[in-house]
Amino acid sequence: MKIIKRLCKIFFQWFIGLFNTRYKITVSFNKEYGDSDDRTYISKKIITQKENHLKFRDENNKLVEYMSAGGLNYIIEDMQCNNFY
Repeated sequence: MKIIKRLCKIFFQWFIGLFNTRYKITVSFNKEYGDSDDRTYISKKIITQKENHLKFRDENNKLVEYMSAGGLNYIIEDMQCNNFY
């Protein structure tokens, strides 16, 4: 019985994962990507996306916010993989 319950739970999470969109966000603190100062996040939801302001929720449901007067350097990519459980 425990095995069936566990398999149903895995199937349900996989099925729901097909409809959830995740984003890979790379934020650079200078104009060059690939440096040691870049930070990469996996995001569930992007709340604000403007030239000087980026606000989103990460995988752990933490709110991450970046603001800059001179403009931000970031890349947002859609993730195709649905193995998030």
